Amino acid sequence: MTRRRPGATAEAAAVRARIADVLSDEVVARHELAGRGLDPSEEREIARLAAVAEIATINQRRRRDGSPELEPSLEAAIVDDAVASVVGLGRLQVLLDDPDVGDVHVRGCEPVWVRLRDGRREEREPIVDSDAELIDLVRRAATRLGASERRFDAGSPDVNVQLPDGSRLFAVMEVSRRPSLVVRRHRYELSSLDELVALGMLDRRTSSLLASAVRARRNLVIAGGTGTGKTTLLRALINEVPRTERIVTIEDSYELAIDRFADRHPDHDALQSRPPNIEGRGEVTLSDLARMALRMDPDRVIVGEVRGAEAFPMLLAMSQGNDGSMCTMHADSSRTALAKLAAYVSMADTGLPIETVNLMLAGAVHFVVHLGVRDGVRRVQSVREVVDADGAMVATNEVVGPDGSGYPLRRATRDLLLEHGLGRAHAS
Repeated sequence: MTRRRPGATAEAAAVRARIADVLSDEVVARHELAGRGLDPSEEREIARLAAVAEIATINQRRRRDGSPELEPSLEAAIVDDAVASVVGLGRLQVLLDDPDVGDVHVRGCEPVWVRLRDGRREEREPIVDSDAELIDLVRRAATRLGASERRFDAGSPDVNVQLPDGSRLFAVMEVSRRPSLVVRRHRYELSSLDELVALGMLDRRTSSLLASAVRARRNLVIAGGTGTGKTTLLRALINEVPRTERIVTIEDSYELAIDRFADRHPDHDALQSRPPNIEGRGEVTLSDLARMALRMDPDRVIVGEVRGAEAFPMLLAMSQGNDGSMCTMHADSSRTALAKLAAYVSMADTGLPIETVNLMLAGAVHFVVHLGVRDGVRRVQSVREVVDADGAMVATNEVVGPDGSGYPLRRATRDLLLEHGLGRAHAS
């Protein structure tokens, strides 16, 4: 269980005040001397040193007054809580610092539920003492960590913030009975298909199929529900792209973390959408970014998640020479993913009839991969090869089914993938 916050004692308040004063002075000094502020690691280090110094002062005062010094365990608790409160995210920071904790679900001041790395769910102690405190925590995160000024109030009841470790914090208020917060954490250490095979997400046969498809510059759509591993699989597939190719990624938040693998992808650019400011200006949508990406001379365009009008410029990118592009999307099966993608294209207000959209889909997308969760394990449940378009239908063959069986690849596709490393067992 997470440790409860030390009581609202005078000592704890004094430590928090000392940290705030020291950080304020340090920020002013850094700007005057170097023209910059503090990065998060510097803030935490300075805050911890200030907290330890204040604890020493408190113990000195207590000795002078004839009172016992603070117990070491209480000292540590006060220091940790004060640092987390001033430069971190309060008691939420304790969960974020726990390597065994995956996603975090917070509903007001109720007990917190976490999903552990091994898939189990556990109940933990509340991270706030009131619903109002949770709202304050979210506002502090949006102010300190957001790339631009962000509101969290009745007029802007939701906020999406990227945390320093790459996790995504999403919170809502007013439209829910209680203010709620969800943190989704990503396992950046899972960056290869071999690692995903070891975890049971896919077998060797499917891994060989997908790896050869990436190397053969086939366009892939990765579909599935929330938490099924779409981003994790996409990251592993990106790392199959040859080092010499230029990649441009498009995301709502930097979840793919392509910069963490700069040695594998030295020529890359990562684009992130931007919400409007408090005056309603300055918004940059995924659709805007997709058009920008086409002007950045990419070999491949990777869209973190398609869910709207950005599907149209993405399909244009896939069908006009940027083969090998990939994206994720929410869909309940590999078959329905294409129909949903067609619906997204219609959101771009192109005026194209469905027959034309389907022809575009059939010409742009080569494979659809669907992930699901079975027995608590995230798995690739289906892989479809896109064959052709027939009016209002896109024709596909399921080459990998839930039980591992499936139709054979088309001869031309099989021959192409064989040239790029497809295992002989799958090619037969």
